[in-house]
Amino acid sequence: MLTEIFKGLSITLRELFKPPVTIQYPEVKRPVRQRFRGRHELRRYADGLERCIGCALCAAACPAEAIYVEAAENTDAERYSPGERYAKTYEINMLRCIFCGYCEDACPTDAIVLTDVYELAASNRRDLIYVKDMLILPAPAGKPGTPQQVKEGSYPRAILPDGLVSEP
Repeated sequence: MLTEIFKGLSITLRELFKPPVTIQYPEVKRPVRQRFRGRHELRRYADGLERCIGCALCAAACPAEAIYVEAAENTDAERYSPGERYAKTYEINMLRCIFCGYCEDACPTDAIVLTDVYELAASNRRDLIYVKDMLILPAPAGKPGTPQQVKEGSYPRAILPDGLVSEP
């Protein structure tokens, strides 16, 4: 029994002089892995239009049912996306999200991506329901945001396989 005690103490003494592996979190942020899936983000095209076309495939693919999409029709007076429809309401309940990435895989226009942002704390439950305004990226510099007004009949434009939008 005495040998067991000395064996335990030897492990303790050996570990005592090793440098600590603790990272001082708020000051030093640990880099994330390449395939890490964090906070969601809705992207835009280079001309400022939203990529999301309101198809709700992301909501259908979500196993936790954390995504809600309500689609509306685009008009020439108010154009949000290059297609016929756009996401009028887009909400993600981060309390239910399991960060599986199925929404990202299901999106035909690569509108939703999971970024490497992992700081998602909030003081109440309502703050963890992310709405479209919280998720969408701002319009590129020098480009108008949405809604845009276009000439009659110039849309819909074709979405090319590489994600670019063809000119009307």
